Amino acid sequence: MESMYTHHRRRLLDRLTQERTAAVIPTARPKVRNHDCDYRFRPTSDFWYLTGFAEPGACLVLLPPQSEGQTARSILFLRPRDVEQEIWNGKRLGIEAAPEALGVDEAHDSADLWNELPELLSGYERILYRLGDEEEDDRHFIALLKTLRGKARGGVRPPVRVIDPAEYLHELRLIKDRDELSAMRKAAAITAEAHAAAMASAAPGLGEQQIEALLEYTFRRRGGSGPAYGTIVAGGANACILHYTENDQILRDGDLLLIDAGAEKEGYACDVTRTFPVGGRFSEPQRAIYELVLRAQQAAIEKVRPGTPFDAVHEAALWVIVDGLIELGLCRGSREEILEEGSYKAFFMHRTSHWLGLDVHDCGAYHQDGKARPLEPGMVLTVEPGIYISPDNPDVEERWRGIGVRIEDDLLVTAEGSENLTAAIPKELDAVEAACAGATLAELRK
Repeated sequence: MESMYTHHRRRLLDRLTQERTAAVIPTARPKVRNHDCDYRFRPTSDFWYLTGFAEPGACLVLLPPQSEGQTARSILFLRPRDVEQEIWNGKRLGIEAAPEALGVDEAHDSADLWNELPELLSGYERILYRLGDEEEDDRHFIALLKTLRGKARGGVRPPVRVIDPAEYLHELRLIKDRDELSAMRKAAAITAEAHAAAMASAAPGLGEQQIEALLEYTFRRRGGSGPAYGTIVAGGANACILHYTENDQILRDGDLLLIDAGAEKEGYACDVTRTFPVGGRFSEPQRAIYELVLRAQQAAIEKVRPGTPFDAVHEAALWVIVDGLIELGLCRGSREEILEEGSYKAFFMHRTSHWLGLDVHDCGAYHQDGKARPLEPGMVLTVEPGIYISPDNPDVEERWRGIGVRIEDDLLVTAEGSENLTAAIPKELDAVEAACAGATLAELRK
């Protein structure tokens, strides 16, 4: 049985063969955190999607047949075994073991990559390569193009087009297969446990960083590789900062706590936001805003089904929020006037959804031919409306100021409609308050 990564390579090679296009897909380079310390390495998502190989210094080359009788080739360039380096920096797979371990046709030394590519790519008029990610790789690639063009005098067709992976590979990544969804469900289960633990543990006097530590401890303890993105633990008015990541303030009784955190499992991301009262009970203004956001999310989730234009999910949430803001006296005028003027953006300033997968903001076009693309089975998207009322907003009553609420789930588009991958995480008002009192996920499901 072929691996998920072999399946992905085969699908891409099928497309490359139709277009007579070769592909050069390097992984990431190690990134310096400070001085001589690197960040923990993570391969680029495109490279991981096609190989499942987590070592730095590697590059995948895919060569479709150029004539009858030829077969497609997958060649992985990687570091050879090195006993001394492995003592310092960990075991390497090595060139000899790579074909069997990873299912590629050939494996070569990464030190030979740019010397071998002129011969390997001779005759291909189109090359898939992502410019702009790594400056050093780009310099090598531009030199490679010059070398290939120089072969034209000898009758070898030079490359005439460099293609961004978005055109082929990213569209493949947008539709998740069974193995990918299995990883995403695992990430969702880990994330559910972490959010439930945070709800049960948050209390006045604790620091935001303590809740962050609990979340990320749970991610790792339950088998995830860690957070899929920068964890947001925003108490009180900090929730009105959309990308708040300092996580260094003390939680106060009577405040809400907004947590935007998701685990990564097997390279795949979960992305969830929950908002709950630090003291265990919503105040009346908090409850009113929370109920409005929840209604907006439910309206948007109902739109997640095959054939629905992507933008319709946001519009469903937006209309509920605008109507609710009018009802609460936070916006004045008709729905049409408020939408045209954009005055709602003082409270709801972001879109409702984005794709989810190997990246938390995953790849794939949102619009095609100038129109919002219709949803298809296998797509996974977030649904995350929110309302954020600045503590410094002089145009609203004081009781509303500093309230920030976002509710986010991960939706899989199915043939029949949708599946909420993160439905186990409490979000109904009673369930949230019960979770804050220490109820477990199992108890909440009863």
